[in-house]
Amino acid sequence: MSAVVAEKATTTPGLREGAFGHATGLACRECGHEIELGPHYACPECFGPLEIAYDFPEITREQIEAGPPNIWRYKALLPVPDDIEQSPNMEPGYTRLLKANNLGKALGIDNLWVKDDSTNPTNSFKDRVVACALSAATEFHSKVFACPSTGNLANAVAAAGARAGIKTVVFIPSNLETPKQVNSAVYTDSLVAVNGNYDDVNKLASEIAGEEEGWAFVNVNVRPYYAEGSKTLGYEIAEQLGWRLPDQIVIPVASGSQLTKVHKAFQELIKLGLVEDKPYKVYGAQATGCSPVSVAYKAGVDAIRPVKPDTIANSLAIGNPADGVYVLDICRETGGAVEDITDDEVRDGIVLLARTEGIFTETAGGTTVGVLKKLVDTGQLDTSLETVVINTGHGLKTLDAVSDRVRPAATIDPSYAAFAATGLA
Repeated sequence: MSAVVAEKATTTPGLREGAFGHATGLACRECGHEIELGPHYACPECFGPLEIAYDFPEITREQIEAGPPNIWRYKALLPVPDDIEQSPNMEPGYTRLLKANNLGKALGIDNLWVKDDSTNPTNSFKDRVVACALSAATEFHSKVFACPSTGNLANAVAAAGARAGIKTVVFIPSNLETPKQVNSAVYTDSLVAVNGNYDDVNKLASEIAGEEEGWAFVNVNVRPYYAEGSKTLGYEIAEQLGWRLPDQIVIPVASGSQLTKVHKAFQELIKLGLVEDKPYKVYGAQATGCSPVSVAYKAGVDAIRPVKPDTIANSLAIGNPADGVYVLDICRETGGAVEDITDDEVRDGIVLLARTEGIFTETAGGTTVGVLKKLVDTGQLDTSLETVVINTGHGLKTLDAVSDRVRPAATIDPSYAAFAATGLA
């Protein structure tokens, strides 16, 4: 029996047996109180956040490797039914882990990898979390699949809903980048633009979730299930490294959920005996214009003071991050750090990754690469250790961020003499 075990809990009536795989209940991250599996996200005892508790079976590397080339190869470790592959879904995950020799050389890092999640079905890591949320919404017989979003999540929810044949309604800030708006509206006719920032949109979604019956908001009332999808990033990185953990990993921080779940995945793999137990450092990356976690880390405090976002990194622009305090805990406990960079450095990060590794990342990835550089420059990251950096989305979603920096080197007449005059030969 696995060490990752929770006390058995009852399940919401009407759910089919095995609807959530080896999940046993919802456990409070603050007080430990456990309740039945259902569309709940706050502890009834202390109002702390809930997460999935499990009673994992024995599982081997070979069993996982025999699975499909997507996140369902890890279905035994997720809150999904054993027949999840039979339901219509986007089949995200198992994206490439690239050896980044050129970027490593540019930054002075001996052994660097990029986990490139821009190749998911809607070109961001959000397809992973949405797949788990959709499974939960289906089991709860939800009639509407919805979300508040800074863009990538809206794209993923709208596409997944279309594939599954469920009505979707997605809410975004009205000033969101045009490509991200189009990438949602093409999948659904129920895209709602809200005047305000993401925190305003999230507040509205919470109000609607409390008023409307049968609505599954992926990052509100089914958030515990949704968040577990990020664990698959950690599972894949370990498997693709030959069933071992990296020495260091740099992860972008918006709500902070991705960072906390990658760490959770590493810990589960250790407890299940799938990887060797070893120390590793976790680093969080934020843009200075929305860096409440970085500010708290540098100040040496535990409380996160909400901020009003002012950055081009819209996908990270969550001024009141739900998992911010847990990010602080993990980065401190592992010996990592939380750092932030300016918008100009975000743009530099986008161009640097593109021109060294041929990966066009959005502003979140530019933030992560830029923070990686800053961690090296300030001596916070050991350049001799194996390091992984996560790219969460594709640059085609945030073209405006670098459109004034990447233009034709020259505009010439169609003659060799004109070309020779450019000095490019």
